[in-house]
Order: sequence, then structure tokens, then C-alpha cells
Amino acid sequence: MTIREILKMGDPRLLRVAEPVKAFDTPELHALVADMFETMHAVDGAGLAAPQIGVNLQLVIFGFGQNQRYPDAPSVPETVLINPVLKPLSDEMEEGFEGCLSVPGLRGSVPRYTRLHYEGVDQYGKRISRDVDGFHARVVQHEVDHLLGILYPMRIKDFSRFGYTEVMFPGLDPKADD
Repeated sequence: MTIREILKMGDPRLLRVAEPVKAFDTPELHALVADMFETMHAVDGAGLAAPQIGVNLQLVIFGFGQNQRYPDAPSVPETVLINPVLKPLSDEMEEGFEGCLSVPGLRGSVPRYTRLHYEGVDQYGKRISRDVDGFHARVVQHEVDHLLGILYPMRIKDFSRFGYTEVMFPGLDPKADD
């Protein structure tokens, strides 16, 4: 397992639309997933998309028990989601603050669907199909946006609710968004 470099906003590779994964249960795919979890855990992330480490594939991972970057968030099961499809379960949206490993040191309020259905497969090709809400739904939408070349600042409606984490959330660990 290797901790990979996380690309930062401004790198054009983060703006590409990712390619579908076509081969499952391969040593290469398992190694990539292992590296992604190692990288995400090393920086206490809530999720990570393959494009964030320069791999242009429709692959995201997410999940945690307790997370210092989002101390009030409920746990989300660790998940490998490949070739995802999202479908909102209602039109209801909610604003919530997000950070991103590719946008270190900043947070912004982003509107997201409150409830959604997602499906795809894991690294073995096994089908995943879940209905989720709240923070779980927010994390999935954030990570899948990376597969479409979208970073969360592109979704911010009110830039008065966008700024440095240390200024907006002074009690939060200063390393929370690095």
C-alpha cells in the first residue's frame, strides 16, 4: 500500500470526466483501492475519488466511524463504489459545509439532495444499491462530483459562506482540511 499525492484545485486533471471501470477483481484494481484507503486514512478524510490521485476512473471510496474533520457527523460505512449512478429520492435540498482534500484549508456551504439512491459495484464487481440520507448522502454526492470534474466550490451559491476553515470554524483542528 502506498500513500498517494492528492491533487489540488487548479490541477486540470481534477476537471476531467472519469472513464468507467471495465475490469473487476484484478490485482491492479485491488492495489488502487488499497492505496486509496491508505491515502484517505492518512489524512483522516471522509472520502476520496480516484481522480483526486490522478487516476481517471469512476471509482470513489468513503466511510468512517469517527472523523476529526467532521466531528459531529454520524458514521458512514466504508464503501468502494465503482461506476456509480445517483438518483435523488426527493427534490429536497439542504445547505451544509463541506471541505475537500483537493481544496485544503477551506470550507464552503453547498446545497445537496437530502435523500438519494445510489448504485454501482465494488472492486469485485458485486452490485451495491442503497437508499441514504443526511451526511451519507452528502459524502456520496461530493465524491461522485469528482468523477464529473466538479469541485465543491463550483456548487457554492453564497460566497459569504465560503472561507478558511481556521477563520470560520476556530474550534476545529487546524489540520482538519489539509
